[in-house]
Amino acid sequence: MINSLRLAALAGAALLLASAAPKTVGWNYTVTRTAAGSNVLGNPAAKVKLTKYISYTCPGCARFEVEAEGALRLGYIASGKVSLEVRHFMRDPVDLTVALLANCGAKEKFFLNHSAFMRSQKVWIGKIASASEAQRARWTNGAFAARTRAVASDFKFYEIMASRGYDRASTDRCLADAALAQRLAKQTEEGDKLGVHATPSFSIDGQLLIATHDWALLRPQLDARM
Repeated sequence: MINSLRLAALAGAALLLASAAPKTVGWNYTVTRTAAGSNVLGNPAAKVKLTKYISYTCPGCARFEVEAEGALRLGYIASGKVSLEVRHFMRDPVDLTVALLANCGAKEKFFLNHSAFMRSQKVWIGKIASASEAQRARWTNGAFAARTRAVASDFKFYEIMASRGYDRASTDRCLADAALAQRLAKQTEEGDKLGVHATPSFSIDGQLLIATHDWALLRPQLDARM
């Protein structure tokens, strides 16, 4: 009986200690959506604020995703010392369509959606060069939602979204979001004013990094500010 009471007391004390212990924040799972519609991964109060300007039809952006995502998350963002903001620098109707889909749903879904399209870029990017004139016309003419849905159909983006748990109706709602498209276009305009002329491009604490378009050149500049 005494042993049972002692065990119960010890268990109760352990529960109290566990509830009193500070909770660990997983910065790699912390996403903030800004007023401009961009998404920030990591500690919003990070010492170093890295911004990445990307285009989904940019092969260099896809290479950067593969080369740098793990290193950024584990070596920089997880510590809470660096945050990563993704801003869109759109170049064409396909780019716009993917940007709408990457931003589809709750902010917590953005970075996985983003990665899904970047990492599969080699599978779908070739359809731009092989598209017929009739297909290209559907991408640029007619109602906004009809254009983006045509792109999504021709490039099999519906299948990518289905793999991410989105049904057809949910995907179509995001493809019809003209207000979101305007916010994304505004990000492109602001990047252009800052001096972004190629993707990927990067800024740290609001300062554009000159001639820096890959992880090998970005990494030492991040390290210097840590």
